[in-house]
Amino acid sequence: MINHLRDGFGVEPVCRELNLSISAHYARRIRPKSARRLRDEQLIEQIRAIHVTSGETYGARRIHRQLRREGVITARCTVERLMREDGLEGVIRGQRRRTTVPEPTAPRPPDLVNRRFVASRPNQLWVADLTYIRTWSGWVYVAFVLDVYSRLIVGWQLATHMRTDLPLDALEMALWRRGIKKGSGLIHHSDRGSQYVSIRYSERLTDVGAAASVGSVADSYDKPLSSHCTPMRLFG
Repeated sequence: MINHLRDGFGVEPVCRELNLSISAHYARRIRPKSARRLRDEQLIEQIRAIHVTSGETYGARRIHRQLRREGVITARCTVERLMREDGLEGVIRGQRRRTTVPEPTAPRPPDLVNRRFVASRPNQLWVADLTYIRTWSGWVYVAFVLDVYSRLIVGWQLATHMRTDLPLDALEMALWRRGIKKGSGLIHHSDRGSQYVSIRYSERLTDVGAAASVGSVADSYDKPLSSHCTPMRLFG
């Protein structure tokens, strides 16, 4: 990240903003690559080759199997991690899951965040979203609430449906764990999916005096924090 921003802002201002040691940054740059880093660099090249040979259709599971056939022994979670970092993914059979379904007739709260995902204290800004995972028995949907200040997931829930009850249960957990009451100054930010602008969800936010903030639909720029929240981060 620092190398990416250094040309525009300089190393020292970026380190100061991220609360990082400048000397540690330069020491890390000249430090020899670790054995794991070298192994990852070699492995990702093999993963890319298999992915291209498959016509970019193989996912982590099939690439992992192919690696084993070629005598490369590694954990499947390592393949998943490297593919995720490299932006590689396989073809998913069937229709992709869609978690954001806008409700055009529902009142839309204002965008109080405007893509500035920063907080100076806990419980100042929460980000809520839905994601999904595939299991042997079918799709499972995950709702979560993340505290922007600490980057901690303070509420979550799983279900086989995407009804309002799912994110509402995650919200209830977050409110209970953090003891949110009126006057907390909490801002709750989400996309404008039908679950988050529903009457039940909006009324619960009003009950605790939280200000609802709504961005755009399925925009990764709008919610950079929640876009990286995976089920493994929730429970792993």
